[in-house]
Amino acid sequence: MANTTVTRNAQARQAEAEALHASIVEQVQRLAESGQWRAFLEFARSFRNYSLNNLLLILAQNPEAIMVAGFRQWQAKGRQVRKGETSIKIFGYREKKTETTANDESSDDETRLIRYFPTLSVFDIAQTDPIEGADPLPVDPTQRLIGDHDHGVITPLTKHLESRGWRITREPLTHASGYTDPETLRVVLAESVSVEQSAKTLIHETAHIELHHIDSVEDYRQHRGRMEVEAESVAYVVAGLCGFDTSAYSIGYIAGWSGEDVTVIRDSAARVLAAAHNILGMLDQ
Repeated sequence: MANTTVTRNAQARQAEAEALHASIVEQVQRLAESGQWRAFLEFARSFRNYSLNNLLLILAQNPEAIMVAGFRQWQAKGRQVRKGETSIKIFGYREKKTETTANDESSDDETRLIRYFPTLSVFDIAQTDPIEGADPLPVDPTQRLIGDHDHGVITPLTKHLESRGWRITREPLTHASGYTDPETLRVVLAESVSVEQSAKTLIHETAHIELHHIDSVEDYRQHRGRMEVEAESVAYVVAGLCGFDTSAYSIGYIAGWSGEDVTVIRDSAARVLAAAHNILGMLDQ
């Protein structure tokens, strides 16, 4: 394939891969020391956890919604809902105690609890603007890539995975760039993301397959943090060797799944570099 990767000798490429992996440790450490990741997590945790029914309502009305809150809640966070924005309707939850009447079978000193579900209006963060003078919102350390070039990744990786019985499909995903389904042998990429983000995600999902993360669903659930660190580290290294930088997304992602513990990243180095070497071999073919 026409890619600068194939012109490098194996020794030079191995050294560059090791340097890229070492840079992950440094960048995650800097992110942890800056407090940016923790500040964003605290901000994200300040939003309510919605029930499944309300999540479905939100997505049905605004599939692109990522953070929703009420009008006054946004004001308290330093954001103002823009005039004319259409609210997203969800159900709230309220309890009200009423005293029993003489006709009630219960004793006079008991109260009756009434539960009801009023309709509430919420707005996504994209429907708001910062209030002048308010503290700026913490920046999400995982910014999706926006480039329109796949750097020679998607076609060869797709052909390789298809030769092993996998199907690569695109679907409308809301909160993920992609996932791997071992039961149906599918790698699903989000329709809405850029070509560059799709390329990075395909490397990430291929890494899960190469590292046998999905051979056992139970193992994946038990060790998900380490496995996500490994897969995204592979994506960062391979992307770097193919000529594009994924740090705007990868470093925050790795920091989150590692709990900002760089020993998790260091301990995975051998597995990451071996998987990166295998995937680069697929691209070279």
